Amino acid sequence: MPKQFYIKFETPKEIAEKALQMVQMAKDTGKIRKGTNETTKAIERGIAKLVVIAEDVEPPQIVAHLPILCEERKVNYLYVPRKLDLGKSAGVDVGSAAITIVEPGEASEPLKGLISELEKLSKSGAKST
Repeated sequence: MPKQFYIKFETPKEIAEKALQMVQMAKDTGKIRKGTNETTKAIERGIAKLVVIAEDVEPPQIVAHLPILCEERKVNYLYVPRKLDLGKSAGVDVGSAAITIVEPGEASEPLKGLISELEKLSKSGAKST
């Protein structure tokens, strides 16, 4: 399947897996927002720490505004390959198009490391904020 038009950069597999682990950790010890609407509100309210967007969302217009909004508000974001994996890491049995970490909880230190990895990616051609 070709990449959707809203995908602005390639997220390395190991970074995507770390992000899924952080979503799970933040779900257990911090606070997350599930779904596109909740993610959009968190970004607009300035409480989003990291936005995770699924690549296999149909129709793609559901999440197409998120990268643009993240860039406007200077919120770090990345992509994961499957919405089902994203939903499971957030504790739901169905896929989720987007998840936002609002309070990282125990994922605070790993989140800082992940954000610095994303910034390195953006300097080498990819765009994270």
